Amino acid sequence: MKRSTRRLFAATTLTCEALLVFFATLVAYGLVPMQDRHAGYLAAGGALLLLCLVAAGTLRSRVGYALGWLVQVLLVAGGFVVPIMFVIGLGFAVIWFFALRIGGRVDREKAEVARRLAEGS
Repeated sequence: MKRSTRRLFAATTLTCEALLVFFATLVAYGLVPMQDRHAGYLAAGGALLLLCLVAAGTLRSRVGYALGWLVQVLLVAGGFVVPIMFVIGLGFAVIWFFALRIGGRVDREKAEVARRLAEGS
């Protein structure tokens, strides 16, 4: 079975982002004064966490990668609730970009090596 390095890198990034979203949701909920707390913060964070996991699980198709890009946009937008998320979200967006780019390059190089080995034997 051929394994895609690109998909592995992308899934790892999205899984790490799911953990980040969990903790950022707790921070956002904790920053709000007790009398203003409501389930909206927890619901939004839970939905984004679920989106991270769904995106990671659907990386066998283009839909998973599109959802991954949506996760990146939403993480950066999370900076409007927790300002440090602008920096963290942008950092993860850069990691996502390079995971796709470098993972794709590794997959192409592995295919080239396999092709050359098949020609040589």
